[in-house]
Amino acid sequence: MVAVRPGSPLAGSVTVDGSKNAALPMLATAAAVRRNVQLENVPASADVQAMIALLQGTGWNVAQAVGRPDALLVMAPEHAPAVPDLSRASAIRASYYLVPALLALRGTARLPWPGGCRIGQRGMELHFKVYEAFGDHVTIQDAGYSVEAGGQGSGGTVSHALPFRSRGATIAAVLRAVVADRALRLGRPNLSPEVLAVLDALRSAGWQAKVSDRFLALDPASTLADEIQTWRVPGDKVEAGTLACAVAATSGKARIDGIHGRDLVPFQAALQRLGIPTSVRGEALLVDGSSNTSPTGRPLRAIATLSPGGLDADFEPPLMALALGRPGTHLFADSINPGRHGNLLPQLARLGADIEEISPTECRLTGPQRLTGAGVEATDIRTGSALMVAALTARGITTLGGVAQLRRGHAD
Repeated sequence: MVAVRPGSPLAGSVTVDGSKNAALPMLATAAAVRRNVQLENVPASADVQAMIALLQGTGWNVAQAVGRPDALLVMAPEHAPAVPDLSRASAIRASYYLVPALLALRGTARLPWPGGCRIGQRGMELHFKVYEAFGDHVTIQDAGYSVEAGGQGSGGTVSHALPFRSRGATIAAVLRAVVADRALRLGRPNLSPEVLAVLDALRSAGWQAKVSDRFLALDPASTLADEIQTWRVPGDKVEAGTLACAVAATSGKARIDGIHGRDLVPFQAALQRLGIPTSVRGEALLVDGSSNTSPTGRPLRAIATLSPGGLDADFEPPLMALALGRPGTHLFADSINPGRHGNLLPQLARLGADIEEISPTECRLTGPQRLTGAGVEATDIRTGSALMVAALTARGITTLGGVAQLRRGHAD
């Protein structure tokens, strides 16, 4: 449990950890290329530790680089274990990223249904369609699913179009093409920074990747790099956004290092609309919330979207917590994670927040509102971080339970 008591404005500088949402598929990519990969800036969050344990349990050698606590060396197995240890696969959603690597190693992947944050139905139907496009056979059971590699062999181009821009299905398609050593033409891909980080890693290993708003093309290179690959996990954009909201909520002023400015453009636009100045200098986000005493912002419309250049859904909860203290009537919508508002809104209500639920995925609130400390629960990662932001401005002490959820997404 964490106890939060409001204090002086947050000020100073801080460096974000590596992105959990990028580290997980990059670990799976390291397994899929079957070469020695050194992965740097790896966060020590619980979900990442679970993914490492899964790799080790299925035959990959994963070791910490000498003198580098944030660097891991992932080495391809020479032999697959007779009985893989997948006991932790149901604890994290990202376990599904391992399907292509398991197909390359064993010819089959048998996994329990993925876990992770309980924020609504996030099925795997699009993943299964991807595997079927490669000729694989999918079997669905109550306890999990299995994918059997098809017998089409390498060569030829696989063409497939997604009905919407799923990040998980996009990465599944890319990694399946890698282990099959086949060209891929994917329509309507997800182009989030996490997907682009995977493509950058593959380019360094010799693959050719081109992307546009409508199309992703991936082609094997005639010769692949033999030396140890060194990939770096990008800084956690959502952690940076959450910290920025905390700084702004307390009328503070801070520098947040370790980010790619392009990843924060939609988030910065939201802060700007709320009257909070930000700027990017190199790999740092500068936030000045000192104008909170006389807000000059406008009503915010925070609409989560999978479209390129849109607002990532994980930014929405901390922005909602921040908007509670800003004047105007603000609208929030997240149809990507339909159960998230059902987690977050009742917890904010415990602090005295008055939020109108328009639909299960839309809500609005009018600020500024005065919150009062209470006992709240982090039911998922982003609900927990939003409650931390809200607690910084509540009168009295707020006690936050469910800290294990925060540890899943953040190392510290």
